[in-house]
Amino acid sequence: MTTTPNLPITRLNSTEDIEICTKIFSNSEPWITLGMDSELFIKILSDPLNEVYVLKVEKEIAGVVVLQMQGPFPGYVKAIVIDGKWKGKGYGRLLLEFSEQRVFKESPNVFLCVSSFNDKAQPFYQKMGYQKIGVIENYLISGLSEILMRKTKGPVFGYNQTDTN
Repeated sequence: MTTTPNLPITRLNSTEDIEICTKIFSNSEPWITLGMDSELFIKILSDPLNEVYVLKVEKEIAGVVVLQMQGPFPGYVKAIVIDGKWKGKGYGRLLLEFSEQRVFKESPNVFLCVSSFNDKAQPFYQKMGYQKIGVIENYLISGLSEILMRKTKGPVFGYNQTDTN
């Protein structure tokens, strides 16, 4: 799948790419503050229940998104990250828009969580049309909360999957 001819977004498909993605996550916020280690990222990126996509710029992985399309909240953006070298160029928006297109093919709702301390991401998600629907206190680590957000095209029942505009 490709967003533009120069910026392909494709499924993660190699052990080498898993290692690169793990380094990107491990060296980025909010993952550093949350104390998540490389082993956890390897597990997430290797889990066959997750759909993992990478955005490449100049043949280099610039960003990663992990989608969960099963479970109680199908269409959950489990994790999204842009390598520090590529931040501020609109690639996060590109990955999120790609994720929304993928999710809206099957579900009217895209869900994500953003850490309470992640002051840059919260306004970004709001600008992208996400609304806060709840707060999960002390979810990942004590003293911090996760804000559950949703972008919706309507209720689950009666959703027309062909209407993805």
